[in-house]
Amino acid sequence: MRSALDKLVSWVGLALAAVLLVAGGLLTWANTFIADQVEEQFAAQDITMPEGPALESLSESDRAELEEFAGSPLDSGPEAKAFADNYILAHMNSSGEALAGEPVTYEEASSQGRALMAAIAENPDATEEEKAEAQAWMDLRESLFMGNTLRGLLLYGYAFATMGTIAGFAAIASFVGAGAMLVLALLGFWHAKRISTVETTQREAALV
Repeated sequence: MRSALDKLVSWVGLALAAVLLVAGGLLTWANTFIADQVEEQFAAQDITMPEGPALESLSESDRAELEEFAGSPLDSGPEAKAFADNYILAHMNSSGEALAGEPVTYEEASSQGRALMAAIAENPDATEEEKAEAQAWMDLRESLFMGNTLRGLLLYGYAFATMGTIAGFAAIASFVGAGAMLVLALLGFWHAKRISTVETTQREAALV
């Protein structure tokens, strides 16, 4: 009875090992596929991480995040996140501060720009300063729109790159788990054979 139970558990272990091997293979494929796609999409953007004078206008915290990648091609998730959050966003905020004294969202710039342009259209006596201010808000609106668009693309790339990394770790765990289950299953079969031999010997001894 004990031998049969050991064999049953061992067969279940073999089945689990096979499932984990298949899962590990699929996760490895996902890791490779995502990495290739992310690198290809980043390469298409042809972005070089800022360095030297390009970092001087940034805050100390933003520079610290970017200096690690300074001058290298943007081709990885961490680089994409740093460029999006510590370079593009920093310049978007500084542009709003230069015009309004504080960071401005795209919606705020669009609303203000449209309102000023409408006021100028209704006022034929608008001054050059008023026209310049309205145009500055519209330019800021366009800059924020482009900045948000590029940030979105880069952060989506970062998210997929992170998923690929997680898939890689999960693949390793699956292969390790499959190896462990295989070893345990083989030990189970060995133990079942040993128990079977002992039980047979005991039965023969009892008959004698």
